[in-house]
Amino acid sequence: MKILDRYILTTFLKTFFPLFFIIMFILLLQTIWLFISELAGKDLDFSVIIKFLMFATPRLIPMVLPLTILLTSIMIFGSFAENYEFAAMKSSGISLQRAMRTLSVFIFFVGIGAFLFSNTVIPASEKRFINLRKNIVKVKPAMVITPNQFNDLGDINIKVSEKYGDNDEFLRDIIIHKKAAKPGNFTVIKAVNGQLRGSINSDLVTLILNDGNYYDEIQQRSPQRRKKMPFAKTHFEKYLLNIDLSSLDNVDMDAQQYKKGYNMLNVNELRYEIDTLSIRVNKDLKSVSNNVSRKNGLKELNKNLKIDTIQKATKDTLDLKEYFDTAQKMQIYKLAFSNTDGIIRSINSTKTNTVALKRALNKYEMSLHDKYALGIACILLFFVGAPLGAIIRKGGMGLPIVIGVVLFLTYHFIGIFAKNSAEEGGIPPFLGSWLSTFIIFPLSIFLTRRATTDQGIFNFDTFTQPIKDFFIKRFAKRKK
Repeated sequence: MKILDRYILTTFLKTFFPLFFIIMFILLLQTIWLFISELAGKDLDFSVIIKFLMFATPRLIPMVLPLTILLTSIMIFGSFAENYEFAAMKSSGISLQRAMRTLSVFIFFVGIGAFLFSNTVIPASEKRFINLRKNIVKVKPAMVITPNQFNDLGDINIKVSEKYGDNDEFLRDIIIHKKAAKPGNFTVIKAVNGQLRGSINSDLVTLILNDGNYYDEIQQRSPQRRKKMPFAKTHFEKYLLNIDLSSLDNVDMDAQQYKKGYNMLNVNELRYEIDTLSIRVNKDLKSVSNNVSRKNGLKELNKNLKIDTIQKATKDTLDLKEYFDTAQKMQIYKLAFSNTDGIIRSINSTKTNTVALKRALNKYEMSLHDKYALGIACILLFFVGAPLGAIIRKGGMGLPIVIGVVLFLTYHFIGIFAKNSAEEGGIPPFLGSWLSTFIIFPLSIFLTRRATTDQGIFNFDTFTQPIKDFFIKRFAKRKK
């Protein structure tokens, strides 16, 4: 390696690593702020908090690494141009491409490392991060009760509309489903309000319910008895429910229960899940198509008839007046309505399930493409930042930081909007992951060519010169 290449690479790395850690620290503080409600008041050990931050760090790399490369390249090459170091290089016969060659090789290996990191470290850390969050929630289950949704608390599922009081111990509009040995909700308790009481030295939490009803579904073998007595209802003024939380005291923070998230899988696992979901979606669509065809009877309608022997209809609807009496017509209409209603219900049900499956399939496909797009984005952003720094000829922490942040936010927001659209099926998942990269690709070529030929970003003379010539001619005519 020549002295010039060593100097450029050393200067780049001296700025790259401090800037990387500063941006990582800022985004890590933002992550803590986002999840502060899950950490505060839990009496967690310091080691658990360190694990939380350690598992949250790799998920920030897809944002930190491209931004660091963009800012560092703008700052370094802007500093070279500002201090006339590029002028000295050009006077010695060294072009901009030659000066960028060593860094281009370095950034190429950084892009490969980014792909390997996103394929191995990020899925593993994301798996640990999600499971750690789920385990932290179990440390103080009284704090798990979130209004307007069902919460798993011991042997019950509880939903409340509001929590109030100094310690949120008072509850309003309570619905409780008791867990049973068999799957299903056989016991339901509703109350107007209630209160949670617990003791530090006890594993029991007492839930005091006021002014409610106790519903218990009776398991009858006979359908006739089930219609006569489907459930038993009991009204109460006050009801005490003891919840045993002893099994939640010793929570294993390293327990791994969630393993199938789209951001927890590597490339091979994502491809397998994508194939599985695709087969499932196609199977559901084929099943509903066969079900509709079977119910409407179109396949059996002309089975024994010859098309040539059927007379052409003169009306769009079938007139039943000549063939059936009133009772038969009512029976035909009811049967047609029942079949149509069943087909519509089947289509709507399959549509809801298919939409959810397609949304999940889009997420898996975008997660697969994101792993490749990260490495390519790192390389392209270098070829945006380096020539841009040489053009603006300004180094340091001022203008280059502003320009770099604006460029990266534009790139980042385009990626967010594209992914949201791809998740809903508006655009293909492939385009959702690659759209922002496709946009910066021609920009990198344009800036590199302009910097190589010592031109600005835009040649304003091209736009202003015709205007100047027009006014010069007008004033010349007036003087004559």
